[in-house]
Amino acid sequence: MCETVMAGHNRGVQILSFMLNRRWTLALAAAVLALMPAVAWAAEKKGMSSEGIFVLEIILLLLVGRGIGELLERLGQPAVMGQLIGGILLGPSLLGWLWPAAERLVFAGDAAQKSMINAIAQLGVLMLLLLTGMETDLRLVRRVGRACFSISATGVAVPFGLGFVAAQFMPASLLATGSERIVAGLFLGTALSISSVKIVAMVVREMNFMRRDLGQIIVSSAIIEDTIGWVIIAITIGIATHGRIELGGLAFTLAGVAAFMGFSFTLGRRIVFDAIRWTNDTFRSEYAVVTVILAIMGAMALITDLIGVHTVLGAFVAGILVGESPILSRHIEGQLRGVITALFMPVFFGVAGLSADLTVLMDPQLALLTLALVAIASIGKFGGAFIGAEAAGMTRAEGIAVGCGMNARGSTEVIVASIGLSIGVLSHNLFTMIVTMAVITTLAMPPTLRWALGRLPMGELEKKRLEREEIDQRGFIASLERLLVVVDEGVVGRFAAYLAGVIGAGKPTTVLHASGESEADPGEAAHLDEVEKGAEEGREAAKQANEEPVREAPLTRRRHEVQLSPETVAKEARKGYGMLLIGLGRAVTSKGSFSRRLNDVAGAFDGPLCLVLKPAGAGRHMPRLGPRSGRILVPVNGTSVARRGAELALAIAAVTGAPVKMLYVAWVGRDELRDTVSHRRREAVLKDIVALADRYGVEIETAIRSKAAAADAIARQAGRNVALIVMGVARRPGEELIFGETTSGVLQRCPCPVMLISDARLRRDDEEREALRSGTGTG
Repeated sequence: MCETVMAGHNRGVQILSFMLNRRWTLALAAAVLALMPAVAWAAEKKGMSSEGIFVLEIILLLLVGRGIGELLERLGQPAVMGQLIGGILLGPSLLGWLWPAAERLVFAGDAAQKSMINAIAQLGVLMLLLLTGMETDLRLVRRVGRACFSISATGVAVPFGLGFVAAQFMPASLLATGSERIVAGLFLGTALSISSVKIVAMVVREMNFMRRDLGQIIVSSAIIEDTIGWVIIAITIGIATHGRIELGGLAFTLAGVAAFMGFSFTLGRRIVFDAIRWTNDTFRSEYAVVTVILAIMGAMALITDLIGVHTVLGAFVAGILVGESPILSRHIEGQLRGVITALFMPVFFGVAGLSADLTVLMDPQLALLTLALVAIASIGKFGGAFIGAEAAGMTRAEGIAVGCGMNARGSTEVIVASIGLSIGVLSHNLFTMIVTMAVITTLAMPPTLRWALGRLPMGELEKKRLEREEIDQRGFIASLERLLVVVDEGVVGRFAAYLAGVIGAGKPTTVLHASGESEADPGEAAHLDEVEKGAEEGREAAKQANEEPVREAPLTRRRHEVQLSPETVAKEARKGYGMLLIGLGRAVTSKGSFSRRLNDVAGAFDGPLCLVLKPAGAGRHMPRLGPRSGRILVPVNGTSVARRGAELALAIAAVTGAPVKMLYVAWVGRDELRDTVSHRRREAVLKDIVALADRYGVEIETAIRSKAAAADAIARQAGRNVALIVMGVARRPGEELIFGETTSGVLQRCPCPVMLISDARLRRDDEEREALRSGTGTG
């Protein structure tokens, strides 16, 4: 009874919260709309400089666009449509209709005044295309396969053909002065055929379909359509600049676009990667990488302008290359995305809305033509995508869902129409019709796609893939972006270098080669060979497992003739690394503690550590891991850091084929009571480990030891054909490396190499709280 009352109370709170949020959103939108005439009246009475009016334009476009966008997003619609509708309301469609003097004063001033806001809008186009390119995941396209190519081919061809034909029969009054029907038809066909990746992805992600097979096909098809569309529009603009189709000019444009695309995705990709990495590693000033990304965008936009096509193609391709850069962190991408989304996107779509005059639709003929355009766009896009889905062997329900998803336009079509209006190919009336079509089809897409996706069941293979990807999302190795490696010339260093290649396959890796204190001197090249060998085995293992191919990532080496100093490691660490892997000879004392050299190197890094160690009792030679080698022993106890050790061991086993044994170590004094809770906890831990092993395709053996001390249990197992022990350990507060008595005991007693992976160093404000708690982890 009490639980029922509480559940009802919680549900009531949720409903009340939603109603209040909606009320506040409506109040905000109403306040912003009410503010417009007041500000315009003040500007008219008091007088404003051109700079003041420019600032007022920016403020109004930001506030109105953001307010209406927030309202639409709460209603399940794309927020970008709110920014476009905000511009429409501030333009001749509403403000200019209700108060023409205020609209002329703020938004319809002289040419110089207009050029100020238009300059921001034009820069916004490039920034939007940069962001669109960064969101274009070509790996997703390659993973999905031929279905998206079939859908995008017919999904572009059918509506493009219908739009081109429609332009040949539209009234001459809709054509811009001096514009040819063929050129106008190319623009109209392109505007009707492209799908907006941003809006498609938004709805698919909201429906939790982004990782579903069909969701990935829909998004991949939109990516291909966007790419094809921007190539087409670039060529169309090249034709439009001549005013007519000239075979010589068209051949030059096509050759220039082909050469640009070929250069960009070969040598250009390497140049962009190296420029971003060099800037990140060299510059100390804030946002240096963002500056270089913008410079790359500008340079590629200039190149496309010089070959006679629009700058948007260069910005879009630059975004693709930047998004594929292996050194681009989520933090840097978030900084760039923030300024584009907060400033340039509302301004551009607001200015596009200002150029549309919906009052012309009061003309019955134009209203009917607009409805016809909406019907042609929707039927063409749905029919083309549906035909492509049928050709790819998809079911009818899947084809309907694909057709509904591809009908989203919005941002891309508005950009195309704005370019056509600015170069004089489209008239204002035709531009208004295209914007209206984009708004209607975009607002209709989310509910239709939700309805279509809700009717699709999930297959068994797809369910297993989703479970595997869900495990990856919680994984440490999958989220590791960049690896720093410190090794010396000895056998431990070579073994650590090999393991670094296995773990860091596909990730940018920097190797700091330390000299001195080693048993042998195979040379620096040998270590790099080991890293590359491990990485090559990792790529081959991924290929055999039918997973996404692991791309080659840059390997940087730095030689230090003198003993590697902590300052050198700290300087390198500031460039941004997800983990430091250390392999140094004579790093473990006979008492299970660590050498001063290892403490100094590890102390210079605040993030997670991975230590490859050879205890005093281990043999001189390090093992070669493989299917017939000794086992990898992994002690676990249910903590997050112990799970990280298990994940690391399974990642190594998946590449090398070495057998794995998971040893659940129950701490005496904690798990000694054999109660139901303890038993369930052990089952949950092992079940999670088994699921993790299944994700990596590794068969494991499990065992539970709870009667002896943890170090004793691990040491006994280590003497039974074990080649490597991998342990997740908690890093204790302090200047020196301390992982607890269990770790020290293992390093004293075990006759095989040990690999420790720890969490990050505790911040100083956490150390006092941590001192009050008992330690965690296997250590």
